[in-house]
Amino acid sequence: MSERESMPYDVVIVGGGPAGLSAAIRFKQLADEAGKDLSVCILEKGSEIGAHILSGAVIDPKALDELIPNWRDEDCPMAQTPVTENHHWVLTKKKKFALPHIMTPSFMHNKGTYTGSLGNLCRWLGERAENMGVEIFPGFAAAEILYNDDGSVKGVATGDMGIARDGSKKPDYQPGLELHAKYTFFAEGVRGHLTKILKEKFALDADSEPQIYGLGIKELWDIDPDKHVPGRVIHSQGWPLGEGANGGGFLYHQADNQVALGFVTWLNYENPYLSPFEEMQRWKQHPEIRKILEGGKRVSYGARAINDGGFQSVPKLYFPGGALIGCSAGFVNVPRIKGTHTAMKSGMMAAEAAYEAIVADRESDELTAYGTAYENSWVREELRIVRNVLPAAEKYGDFLGSIIAGINMWAENFGIKMPFTMKHHPDHSRLKRAEHCRPIEYPKPDGVISFDRLSSVFLSNTNHEEDQPVHLQLKDPSVPVDVNLPTFAGPSQRYCPAGVYEFVEDESGQPKFQINAQNCVHCKTCDIKDPSQNINWVVPEGGGGPNYPNM
Repeated sequence: MSERESMPYDVVIVGGGPAGLSAAIRFKQLADEAGKDLSVCILEKGSEIGAHILSGAVIDPKALDELIPNWRDEDCPMAQTPVTENHHWVLTKKKKFALPHIMTPSFMHNKGTYTGSLGNLCRWLGERAENMGVEIFPGFAAAEILYNDDGSVKGVATGDMGIARDGSKKPDYQPGLELHAKYTFFAEGVRGHLTKILKEKFALDADSEPQIYGLGIKELWDIDPDKHVPGRVIHSQGWPLGEGANGGGFLYHQADNQVALGFVTWLNYENPYLSPFEEMQRWKQHPEIRKILEGGKRVSYGARAINDGGFQSVPKLYFPGGALIGCSAGFVNVPRIKGTHTAMKSGMMAAEAAYEAIVADRESDELTAYGTAYENSWVREELRIVRNVLPAAEKYGDFLGSIIAGINMWAENFGIKMPFTMKHHPDHSRLKRAEHCRPIEYPKPDGVISFDRLSSVFLSNTNHEEDQPVHLQLKDPSVPVDVNLPTFAGPSQRYCPAGVYEFVEDESGQPKFQINAQNCVHCKTCDIKDPSQNINWVVPEGGGGPNYPNM
């Protein structure tokens, strides 16, 4: 007999991001309109809604307009700063070249979009959901999938609280809670550890290309009011990334004399000596970026992986007992650098399918209606148009690849459908052996514009209970020292943006792999990029991780 208590719901949602919250709100809207008393629960591993949310963010309000049409009149924080200017820069080491609007399709121009904190938007949506009767449990991480006797998903269980690192129960031990549902939605975000299990169990990605990723590293700065232009949006490509690497920067002028800036490094890079964190710090030293930041103050830092696979990497979205929504499935439009609107719409479509099945007493059915809705949606069409952009840049390099990608987008924009879809390669397979690559000498941080990793992590307000099982699991503890260090120069010490992984000397002077799990900002890069696929990221004790106030 399990010591865990259980609670039944009509729908359980794992993750309180934009997809999960939109699904909950849409489900309750339908139930309320029909006068039906249906229950929804959201589990959120962060200490509060929004605590683990990080995005640029410039948001297309298309899905929000559908979900809450009057949101602009409802004190929504996203309404504060509409985008007023849109710039695209191609950077060399010292100069910038502005790309004229006329060279890019209209869907790249950010007309009608808004910039602000996605975390604050989620907090606002969370309040709306709770007012509608949605039960939200922050600080509770879904750690286990529960199954019915027929193999269908029954729900999830939260992780036990109060487990010591050695596996023993501490005095404050509390067993996890089981949440049973007619349908369970997985909105874990990028590379969710339960989503990985579901994909394998139900072969959800058997007919799709591998998902690929970027690592986005973000900072918030308070800048000189004389330099602040509310609504100004800047994207960059080119410098500082070199051969075998792609990505770009962003700088958004948001409310209250604040800018959100960051750098995205695609995780298909080849040189194991590359550090995405150091590339971001170096990017800030470009004269055009530095002059915006000079006289300002950095106030926050964070990082997260981004789904870059797009159209061809979207897996099967439903399975017996549930569905994948949001970044658990991967709906980011890479050229637009936007995924919030598509994630929200996916949650709404899943909610509509689940509602129809439940009220018709067909809860044993798979949510095929969700898959059909996606196939006929603007989400699919938006991703289809840009499906070859990232693989073109990967195959042909930043300069030629951008030209080919631009031609492709213009053709699709004019209704000329390309008769091919390019393929992806898993990011972990792209690293070259260290002996074939040149080490990269990064400049030391100046403490004014550029900074070190540990002082950066401090600004993320990251905290984990130290005496708990390490949530970064090694399938084979010998691999980091015996394989990754001699073959790839120990890339984990560079690809992690939080200083979690180190190679130190043991008592005999031999290299030892050290995991500083308390530093983890939950970006999932290690799970993605480790060349031996030896690191498995699982949820720590609920409430642990970053606490982003305005990201």
